[in-house]
Amino acid sequence: MSSSNPHYGKLYLIPVQLGDSNPDKVFPPFNKRIIDTIDDFIVENEKSARRFIKQILPEKSQQSLKLSGLNKFTEPEELPGFLDAAKDGKNIGLLSEAGCPGVADPGAEIVKLAHRYNIQVVPLIGPSSILLAMMSSGMNGQSFTFHGYLPIDKKERKHEIKQLERISSEKNQAQIFIETPYRNMKFLEDLTQNLQPTTRICVACDLTLETEFIKTATASEWKNIKADLHKRPAIFIIQKDV
Repeated sequence: MSSSNPHYGKLYLIPVQLGDSNPDKVFPPFNKRIIDTIDDFIVENEKSARRFIKQILPEKSQQSLKLSGLNKFTEPEELPGFLDAAKDGKNIGLLSEAGCPGVADPGAEIVKLAHRYNIQVVPLIGPSSILLAMMSSGMNGQSFTFHGYLPIDKKERKHEIKQLERISSEKNQAQIFIETPYRNMKFLEDLTQNLQPTTRICVACDLTLETEFIKTATASEWKNIKADLHKRPAIFIIQKDV
């Protein structure tokens, strides 16, 4: 039984591509039908959101769109107002910059408010770089943890890598990270230098794109693998086998 207010519109969580790929390859037709019914969107970047909607629905009027910006410049007191349209009975769409809204994404704050206001939340199907990487890594899909970014400070990062490697061994658990794309090569170097030689590292880069690269090897083996990861969106996963 739903606890949402039947007079309110719904909040649809709308995934976007992980890069410049054909929408038909990564989205079901149902997503297109939902986007066609919505004019109110909460977005990270207005320009890229409009481009995405136009790519999905070229015939949809751009002038009818009402976009609310949710990014690092958005004040917390602004957020409740983003859901006013739903309280007026209209459906709203939440768009991330890449992948799934609410996962490593500021949209989680909007979803939290929607639950508080009894607005029905509807997640749509689309690509998640974290899950796609986990699926293709060969590591423990029964137990894994996503950590986001590790500390930038070299000493702190080294300590964190070693600590998470120890947890991975103790719990038989995969550990997942992301990095700013232009620091990918340095991050991989940090992993290979600070992990034990037999600890496995998966690098999943440009997921769903024509340039997709996925490779799992030990820290020792990675020292001899040539891979250009510079400025390419990537997921890193480590696991030390028990």
